[in-house]
Amino acid sequence: MVYFHDETRRCEKLAQYMLENTSTVRSTAEKFGVSKSTVHKDVTQKLKECNPALYAQTRALLEKNKAERHLRGGEATRRKYKEIL
Repeated sequence: MVYFHDETRRCEKLAQYMLENTSTVRSTAEKFGVSKSTVHKDVTQKLKECNPALYAQTRALLEKNKAERHLRGGEATRRKYKEIL
């Protein structure tokens, strides 16, 4: 678990990590030991107020992840059933 002294620093750190690693909200939450709701709220609401430029980049990544999520889900299902057979 990573501790932050203020929410502004946390939302910027979460966004930077997501961009550097092209990670999802879920994997970012797991890495920092916070909930998915916290990550999502930080990078969509709080970040918009404290760092609009970083918000725009993060928002683009979130949209990309949303567009691709059905592919990741399908791949996970394929792996699951491949292991069973």
